[in-house]
Amino acid sequence: MEITRRGFLTLSGALGSGVALSSLGVDLGPAKAYAAEINKMQRVMAARQVTTVCCYCSVGCGLICSVDRNTGKIFNIEGDPEHPINEGSLCAKGAGFFDLTEANKYRLRKVLYRAPMSDRWEEKNWDWALERIARLVKDTRDKGFVTRNAKGELVNRCETIGHLGSSNVDNEECWLMSVACRSMGLVYIDHQARV
Repeated sequence: MEITRRGFLTLSGALGSGVALSSLGVDLGPAKAYAAEINKMQRVMAARQVTTVCCYCSVGCGLICSVDRNTGKIFNIEGDPEHPINEGSLCAKGAGFFDLTEANKYRLRKVLYRAPMSDRWEEKNWDWALERIARLVKDTRDKGFVTRNAKGELVNRCETIGHLGSSNVDNEECWLMSVACRSMGLVYIDHQARV
């Protein structure tokens, strides 16, 4: 990043004033927050801008993702002001889109399992988890699959497993989950958008 003479003098004056004021007991919290915002804006201007569409509903609001050129990771997501649908504004889910990226420090990165009646979590691998889920679904369907109802009509359904969809999936994923659940014979299928 290139700095001009004027920028250097401004920065040195601000730094010197900050040091002088901090020794007098002046709260520099707002100034530090402003400086952090300037730093973020400089990162956004230097980043590679990638446009995409929010997947949460059928509206299709435009998003701009700022991608760090060195690491290739997204560090900022905001509404696209040039998009004809949302013109830069986002709903709560679109505004929280950044939390779904790798930058979310609370994102689950490993499989945690707590045995029945246990008070502690165990770390497992994905192969173990997928095999266990498949086994439990198969055992439940084998025990609880109903082929005929009380009238003797052919129904082929599983009444012992239910599925609740998440609001964090888009329309296509929701359709895919619904088809997968129905193919297993599930009848108790719901979605968080209805709740």
